[in-house]
Amino acid sequence: MIVITFTKVPKALRGDLTKWYQEIQTGVYVGSVSARIRDSLRSRIVKNIGQGQATMVYNANNEIGYQFKTTRHDHQVVDFDGIPLMMRLVADQPIGKYGYSNAAKFHKARVMKRKSQSKSTACSDEPIVAVDIETTGLNPTKDVIISVAAVKGTDNGQVTEFGRLIKIDRPLPENIIALTGITDEMLKSQGVPIDTALSELKGFIGNDMIVGYNFHFDDVFLKQAFEKINMEKLTSRITDLMPIVKRTNLFLESYRLSAVLEAYQIVNPRPHNALKDASSTLKLARRLIKDGHLKV
Repeated sequence: MIVITFTKVPKALRGDLTKWYQEIQTGVYVGSVSARIRDSLRSRIVKNIGQGQATMVYNANNEIGYQFKTTRHDHQVVDFDGIPLMMRLVADQPIGKYGYSNAAKFHKARVMKRKSQSKSTACSDEPIVAVDIETTGLNPTKDVIISVAAVKGTDNGQVTEFGRLIKIDRPLPENIIALTGITDEMLKSQGVPIDTALSELKGFIGNDMIVGYNFHFDDVFLKQAFEKINMEKLTSRITDLMPIVKRTNLFLESYRLSAVLEAYQIVNPRPHNALKDASSTLKLARRLIKDGHLKV
């Protein structure tokens, strides 16, 4: 039997543990799993607990018949003649690192080996292009593109940028002006026709790989715009980074681009600006390549 108690932990972590344990009360989980799974789950808890705290109690071959581990910062588990005790720490006492079972250590070694192998093959000299758009709204059947941007980068550090504002035949909604900083006057004086912008975008991308974040939204608008002007749509390979981030970073509280960039310590000085969003997306793609999560 294993009992785990939680306080102030991410909801995603609590939900993840329901695959193996039953939550009998808020923050209290019980179950019966093998020692290997127990240690693997404990490693996952320690990694993804954030600012929360957890204590695990499980059967053990000692004087009292059980053992416990905790991530509490104000207590430490100590051994007293074979009996585990919870020792309260004074405020300025350093907190020792928790140990791991041999199974957990072997698992971590295998994971690190796979990551190392992935990193050695993930990089490529082939350029990738991050694409982003801004629109008058969220409905592709009613709304239109007002800005399109792309940023192309290679592993040798070369970066080139493309950006166009697009003339439209309607006034911009006030919320879009506030969100993007784009005004009717800007589109009138700096904008180009949509067919010109998309033709230049295709020429900029060429046959290079396209990356985007939540790119399904952009792709629907772009495909509809290409169809409306009777132009062949983009034919390059497209990779959406959002599913990759969700798969490799399970416990983010939000998967909005701004939250993901913050988690990966990428600064975007002007959110909802197509060129800045594309530049930030390219940096995110490079980070995922470096970590072995995205292969080119």
